[in-house]
Amino acid sequence: MSKIVVVGDAYVSVATLSEAVKEMQLPEPLEIRGFEWESTCSMTEFQEKVRIIEEGGPEAVTPPAGILEAMPEADYLFVHIAPVSQAMLQAAPKLKLIGTCRGGVEHLAMEEIRQRELPVLHVIRNAEPVADFTIGLMYAVTRNIALAHEAAMRGEWLKVFPNDSYKTTLSQQTVALIGLGHVGKLVAKRLNSLGVPVMAYDPFTDEEALKKAGIAVELVDLETAFSQAQIVSLHLRVTPETTNLIDERYLQLMQPNAYLINTARPAVLEKQAFVEVLRNHQIAGAAIDVVWQEPIAPDDPLLELDNLTITSHIAGDTVDAIPRSPFLLKDVVNSYLEQGESDMLVK
Repeated sequence: MSKIVVVGDAYVSVATLSEAVKEMQLPEPLEIRGFEWESTCSMTEFQEKVRIIEEGGPEAVTPPAGILEAMPEADYLFVHIAPVSQAMLQAAPKLKLIGTCRGGVEHLAMEEIRQRELPVLHVIRNAEPVADFTIGLMYAVTRNIALAHEAAMRGEWLKVFPNDSYKTTLSQQTVALIGLGHVGKLVAKRLNSLGVPVMAYDPFTDEEALKKAGIAVELVDLETAFSQAQIVSLHLRVTPETTNLIDERYLQLMQPNAYLINTARPAVLEKQAFVEVLRNHQIAGAAIDVVWQEPIAPDDPLLELDNLTITSHIAGDTVDAIPRSPFLLKDVVNSYLEQGESDMLVK
């Protein structure tokens, strides 16, 4: 028998998570207890909860009412972005596995999880949408699509842009991907299909593994990536090691005709250094889908820049990305239970 706790929220319901759990190859019979976390919030309110949990971790928000009483008997725990706090874990001596149907793990008390050596499985629910969006931003910023549209809507018919000296086709530019996780790999594949030269920095992979996956990239160090590429695209997860990793020393290496793309997390990029290289036109431009404060403040210095394209954290926002995520997690769990390993196992 498997005793399972599932926690739904405003995006993924208990019912959907439970249906996915029923298709997992867990020891039967299944006893599922469902809890809701902030499920009645408006989307604006829920996004604020998400921001708090991403910045402050699982202890920064209140877990679902009554869940601590359910944890002592739980064998498995499945959530979307609901907090999995230290107290919840300490109350769950029988817990065998945790599954979360998203890529980030900011909502999980990872220190406690690692001390317990509990396996955690996650999914990159929106890797395809984010990869598509990243390519879109590359076109938007290098060819001034967004800036021209914004000007036209103001009644201005712009023909002159800050990057006029550098405009060229995408295939004539080398792209450096910083991070080759699921999104980074998908971006690389798309660039390969477009005939764009690709280099990448990722200390956790090697060229042989990439070749087996049908991905053609040249692995380089960070200094080479920033000094040689015309487009640098960030695909890093936020960790203590990657927070503000992309700072002045790397941004100053970029060529005058280079662009920076960020569809990952704002915390990997040091804001003041980023603003300065754009303000001084030391690089040709940038496009970001993430900012350091959401929604962006009216006095944010980012809004003063004439060579920056900003979108409102919508790269992963498609009608099917989040609703499908519990069933993506189901496939990952079943594969892990069958094979005893998974590339979706959080290290």
